[in-house]
Amino acid sequence: MHKHASWIVALVVGLVMGAAGDRMVGGFTSAQIRRAPAVPTQAGLRQPRAVEDPKAVYRVPVDDSPVKGGPDALVTIVESSDFQCPFSKRALPTLQEIEREYGSKVRIVYKENPLSFHDKALQAAMAAEEARAQGGNEKFWAMHDKLFAIAPALDRPGLEQAAKELGLDLDAFRRALDSGKHEGRIRRDQALVSALGANGTPSFFINGRKLIGAQPLEAFKSVIDDELRKAEILVKSGVAPRDVYAKVLESGATSVVYLPAGQAPPPGPTPRAPQGQAAKVPVRSDDPAKGPRAAKVTIVEFSDFQCPFCSRVGPTLARLERTYGDDLRVVWKHQPLPMHPNAFPAALAAEAAREQGKFWPFHDLLFLNQNQLSPTKYEELAKEAGLDLARFQRAVAAQSGKARIEEDQKLGMSVGAGGTPTLFVNCRRVTGAQPYEVFKTLVDEELNKADAVLGGRQPDAAFYDRVCEQNVKAAPLPAPAEAAAGQPLRVEIRPDDPVKGPAQAPVTLVEFSDFQCPFCARAEPTLKQLEQLYGNELRVVWKHQPLPMHPNAMPAAEAAEAAREQGKFWPMHEKLFENQTALSPEAYERFARELGLDLPRFRAALSSEKYRARIQEDMAQGARVGANGTPTFVIDGELLVGAQPLEAFQAVIDRHLQKAKQARR
Repeated sequence: MHKHASWIVALVVGLVMGAAGDRMVGGFTSAQIRRAPAVPTQAGLRQPRAVEDPKAVYRVPVDDSPVKGGPDALVTIVESSDFQCPFSKRALPTLQEIEREYGSKVRIVYKENPLSFHDKALQAAMAAEEARAQGGNEKFWAMHDKLFAIAPALDRPGLEQAAKELGLDLDAFRRALDSGKHEGRIRRDQALVSALGANGTPSFFINGRKLIGAQPLEAFKSVIDDELRKAEILVKSGVAPRDVYAKVLESGATSVVYLPAGQAPPPGPTPRAPQGQAAKVPVRSDDPAKGPRAAKVTIVEFSDFQCPFCSRVGPTLARLERTYGDDLRVVWKHQPLPMHPNAFPAALAAEAAREQGKFWPFHDLLFLNQNQLSPTKYEELAKEAGLDLARFQRAVAAQSGKARIEEDQKLGMSVGAGGTPTLFVNCRRVTGAQPYEVFKTLVDEELNKADAVLGGRQPDAAFYDRVCEQNVKAAPLPAPAEAAAGQPLRVEIRPDDPVKGPAQAPVTLVEFSDFQCPFCARAEPTLKQLEQLYGNELRVVWKHQPLPMHPNAMPAAEAAEAAREQGKFWPMHEKLFENQTALSPEAYERFARELGLDLPRFRAALSSEKYRARIQEDMAQGARVGANGTPTFVIDGELLVGAQPLEAFQAVIDRHLQKAKQARR
């Protein structure tokens, strides 16, 4: 598509939202937009999807939008958002962290984009605009924060209460909402961002570069740091700081920029692709699902309502639903982890909501309130979701969903979904909250395969089972033979593996771990307690399991190996966990210096990547024994998943100590 193609075409192509049926973002209905006729394709096969240029810069004027930050900021972040959108609310702490970290170098601009299927979003946007009309940017941002704080409870009394707390003229506020005073300005924002392909919320433009969804902080920082470097070069060349944004946008596009047909995105940092191994994952007819049963691609998600990484994968799945429409089905499976005390009760509550046909609204509310999960909260959310509260309470009290949840858990463990989130794309496994591009790659592969097989026909309801069988035959997920036979899991321990405790200890605990994983850090104090409690009766062995979602995990593992080479693995291990949020090449070198390592030797080991094969060998062992998430422990052949409490470890260790004592008699 030409760089300056009509924004109307871009709007029609990108605007259909899976969750909205045939309603259109921005309040348009399908009747108001003429649908283009289908374009016949050769042999009925799918034409390659247009790929947006990831380096495109879009012209997003500040105009009279609400701004936070000074005009001399070198980086401008334009946020297109919706006060009722749970993912927009989830992005707020990330933006606040960016403000704290970058200070005056960054300013934030807000563009309204209340989505049509959020019934309270437009009125909330008008409330924010009226706050700005009465009190400028200061009142806008104060109202902005209040609206996200009370969302999704954005009814009229709530809006008026917020206005009263901000000291606004309440009569003028009511008149503005009743008359739709600010709707024209809001629709103008929507038309602008829709023309640029930002149809969902939240969407961001960082000095014109698009970033979609409630991405992790690292994704923002990567773009911000890149743009800061460019801006500093402009300033050195004579551009005044306040003119940097205008200079950057001089050649910015006003419609979606696509790569030429057949051209792949330019080389750059790309996420590590999943292995693509497959396992048969049966789907019940009444499993929670979004999308048609006869979709060409089915994603089955094993997830946990208290797991932060599960929360992070939500926006990615929502984006995939918007991108692929009826070609995609998303199915939920429960996998509440033992380390999360609220996960199983939340799953029971979700099942009680499913019984009343409200699983997905309740699912969204649980993730939106992930840090406040409790029995009281579940009832509050049940009311908010419009459930029959008495029936909900009876189902939760009776644990009517327990057998079903446990069946999901058992299935998950059998197919290598012992950690969360674990997803299967037409039965091909993806571990963790991977970036959108990783999932898109697999979905596109599966769509192309489906189109080739179907030859223009539509799939039937049995298509999923057939395509899964093919994928399992092509790349079966290796099952731990020992576990299948009911035998202890075997982990090979090298003579030079990092070890604490004597080789002749009656019990050996093998830890598969990741230096960037917060749950791994949480488990470390427990392991130290175990070492003190059991002394020479326990041996602890470290195995690397850097997860693909953690960009610093593999480099940190390599730094630990370079320290092991000089006899300092455990001291480096301590420093890496103590500084888990600040891992970087500079940090690794600083730690090496503090530990008295031979720096040239340390640097040479890192630059050669000599230990990567050893780390990957650990990872392969982990996959064989079911260590799909971190931390995972194998205690004398028995699997224990997650940062469990001390008592959970003691129960397993004591049992194996008792066996060892009996064997010696």
